[in-house]
Amino acid sequence: MQTETQQTAKSISRRIEHGGERLWRFEDFEGFPPAAIAQTLSRLARAGKLQRLSKGIYYRPRQTSFGKSMASPAALQKLLPKGRAFPSGISAANLLGFTTQMPKQKEIATSAGSLPRKLVGVDTIIHTRRPAHWEDLTDEEAAWLDFLRNAGKTSELSPEETANKAMALLKEKGRFERLLKVAISEPPRSRAILGALGDEMGKKPAMLAKLRDSLNPLSRYDFGQFAGLSTAHNWYAKKK
Repeated sequence: MQTETQQTAKSISRRIEHGGERLWRFEDFEGFPPAAIAQTLSRLARAGKLQRLSKGIYYRPRQTSFGKSMASPAALQKLLPKGRAFPSGISAANLLGFTTQMPKQKEIATSAGSLPRKLVGVDTIIHTRRPAHWEDLTDEEAAWLDFLRNAGKTSELSPEETANKAMALLKEKGRFERLLKVAISEPPRSRAILGALGDEMGKKPAMLAKLRDSLNPLSRYDFGQFAGLSTAHNWYAKKK
């Protein structure tokens, strides 16, 4: 006679078998004891019926003429915790409209200390430990912070066009104000560039005061594509 543990393991195994090719997580077995779920998935992985991709994430492949199938990159990306991975580098510039290029190598930023390589791709460039508030940002807002960190150098536009486009976009839908709320946790150069853009856009000094006070007046920053702003020198930009 089967024990309750054996019956549970059999039920989990049967569900996986009937599920075909797909990804499985602990959450997919709601109602079963967590220990039984973990033990069954581990046993199936050791038997070669599942592939362990990351902690608590497994993939059931199907047999093809070229061997066992691989998990879809798009499906793997969806398993990342919400707000944990954002476009970075050229991808961020592309999202904002500063370039039409697509990166040859994927580049992302995350607030986490690391991300499972099997979920994001073994060749992906990962920038870790972004401030915790990034988890509450939209992809577009995070792309802006990344773009500022790079001083706009991922833009394919001229410096003047980059600055003008940035100011035009930041005037829309309160974008500048939303970025201003989180910018205090960003690197000094990012704060300085955002302050110079706000200054150029005619934002009131009182609005920019906290940002200015957070900067060391003895420091000088490489403003990259934003070095031509008329207000750059007021925000400690290096001389061109």
